[in-house]
Amino acid sequence: QVQLQESGGGLVQTGGSLRLSCVASGSRFRMHDMGWYRQAPGKQRELVAVITIGGSTNYTDSVKGRFTISRTNAKNTVYLQMSSLKPEDTAAYYCAAKVYGATDFDSWGQGTQVTVSS
Repeated sequence: QVQLQESGGGLVQTGGSLRLSCVASGSRFRMHDMGWYRQAPGKQRELVAVITIGGSTNYTDSVKGRFTISRTNAKNTVYLQMSSLKPEDTAAYYCAAKVYGATDFDSWGQGTQVTVSS
């Protein structure tokens, strides 16, 4: 497992942008698929975006065209660039990792809050 630390959350107006960062410590970051989840109050946790060790990406439909996930292996960091933010994007955002080929994410950060005001 890797240890994960998110940063970059905050309060932003509708239509604004934020970039979340997640730094991983431990070994073999480049061998982990990385993901961003979010959870709003009273709602289930939702997988927002994934980036594989090869750089392939996938997004939930509600953020396609607005969010971009990327990674810099040399810095053990994964990013989530969020643009055209909407109030419904308000949630705690969590970074997650899994070894390439594993089924489930098994390493989690503590989360960072994103609040979008209308």
